[in-house]
Amino acid sequence: MKIKEANAGALTNFEVLDFLRSRGASKDPTRVIVPIAPSSNSVYDYLVESAACNQTKEHVNEFLERCKKYKLAKAEVLNIINLRPSALVEIDPIIEQSEKRFGDQLEELVNLVVEVLPEPPAQKTAEEVSNKDKEETTDEKNMDGNETETANNEQIDEQTEQTEDGEQMEVS
Repeated sequence: MKIKEANAGALTNFEVLDFLRSRGASKDPTRVIVPIAPSSNSVYDYLVESAACNQTKEHVNEFLERCKKYKLAKAEVLNIINLRPSALVEIDPIIEQSEKRFGDQLEELVNLVVEVLPEPPAQKTAEEVSNKDKEETTDEKNMDGNETETANNEQIDEQTEQTEDGEQMEVS
């Protein structure tokens, strides 16, 4: 591979992930057969869990075309692609003076992001998160119940002793 133009611009996370995949990066737990640096493996691990893992060139190009009407700065577009904000609260820190520049169009931009760029794998809905929390709470209660039962059995064992014949006898 030849470098045609050094430092031609910033890369999106998708482009970095695509490059690492082309170099052989993968989720191989041993990472013995991959000819990339350990730091590249760390970058790969991070990007696989980000919005970049589900993006394609088509998604990125479509977003670039459709967001031209908003006249965003290059850095703003890059951050939107990398972070994939799906709410006004998430897009506000990315775009400088967003309310002043866009007003009601900001909601349109968020909808465009949600429509064009695919959802990251780790992003869960509030319902999924609350269901998981309920399961964890139930598991903790079960564990507490098991611990109480074990403690009660230990108390009973302390109050009784076995005779030589194997019979239980209470100790006062």
